Amino acid sequence: MTPNPARPVAALLTSLAALGLVACGNDGDVGAGPVTTQTRVEVVRQVERSTGEEQGGAIDARGIYEQFGPGVVTVLTQGRGGSGPLDADSGLGSGFVISDSGLIVTNAHVVTGGEGDKLRKAEEVYVRFADRNQVPAKVVGYDPFNDVGLLKIDPKGLHLVPLRFAAAKDVQVGAPVVAIGSPFGEEQSLSIGVVSALDRSIKSLTGFETVDAIQTDAAINRGNSGGPLLDARGRVVGINSQIETTSGDGSGVGFAISAETVRRSVRQLRRTGTARYPYLGVSTVGVYPQLAERFDLGVDHGAWVQELPSGGPGEKAGIAGPDSGQKRFQVARYRTGGDVIVGIEDQEIASSTDLAEAALRFRPGQTVTVHVYRDGKPRDVRLTLGERPRQVPRG
Repeated sequence: MTPNPARPVAALLTSLAALGLVACGNDGDVGAGPVTTQTRVEVVRQVERSTGEEQGGAIDARGIYEQFGPGVVTVLTQGRGGSGPLDADSGLGSGFVISDSGLIVTNAHVVTGGEGDKLRKAEEVYVRFADRNQVPAKVVGYDPFNDVGLLKIDPKGLHLVPLRFAAAKDVQVGAPVVAIGSPFGEEQSLSIGVVSALDRSIKSLTGFETVDAIQTDAAINRGNSGGPLLDARGRVVGINSQIETTSGDGSGVGFAISAETVRRSVRQLRRTGTARYPYLGVSTVGVYPQLAERFDLGVDHGAWVQELPSGGPGEKAGIAGPDSGQKRFQVARYRTGGDVIVGIEDQEIASSTDLAEAALRFRPGQTVTVHVYRDGKPRDVRLTLGERPRQVPRG
């Protein structure tokens, strides 16, 4: 396998900066020959005991690996196409079994090429198990908004070890975690760390934000994409998806799509092969007390509208977008005049992330009451939610 740079998710809209979010799947050409099939445990951190007490709590890394490692697979793809300079025809990533019937979860970017409206699934997908069985897989569907892909294999003659998901309430900052996958094509590799933070936002394959992501310091590299991040009980807390790094490898921090988000995606993909999400048609920044005071917003929390795409649900409903003014405050510039969204129905909005999460409670086509502050005064706006497009609208 040739360890070419992974496709940068953040670069779907802008070029990759010196410090950027990078998809952790090895999306480069896997070469003419096969990748290594040797199964081995590669503990990226120097772990001399099978417990990880120094990582924030006891975790039996060896026990988790032996019991649940067989449920983790390597995903190989061919014919992904794509138009970007980092898109190659072949790719490699990770995944894990979720059912005895042969359903496997991975990242959408592992089994697709291109970006936004030009995203396309791979023509051929194969799954390789720890016992060296390698079988073809069908792409049931993929969710580009949350970077989740669902595969189906014929389980006949295979020993499948399904993994189960952890509940959101059981995932806490400081909890020890284990990542298993195929970094740089080194299959069945293991690394340990802790949950570094919750409720992070990362760019999706469409340019929209994926919310509720988990940050971890477990070593995650190219090829880990689609593999599980497991808790001390061997439950999946998330799918390893991106790294933020200055070097292009796991020396930075990793991000995993949360189990709750994955479950939401899988439910839709199993039913229809696609994922649909509501669309408000606004782009916002979070409000904090000093910002509110500087611009006389009338409220010290919420999501301040900075862009209102033409023809979108927000504009049609009468949400006020920014005027032509722009002013600097502290380390950023803000467009003035837009509404501050402080609630949707009975859910309070304290930040832009809250706004994105609150919208997920509803379906495209539903009409909701949006509570806003305009010119320092509260008011309500009735808004009919649209369906999120494959590419972030501009203007």
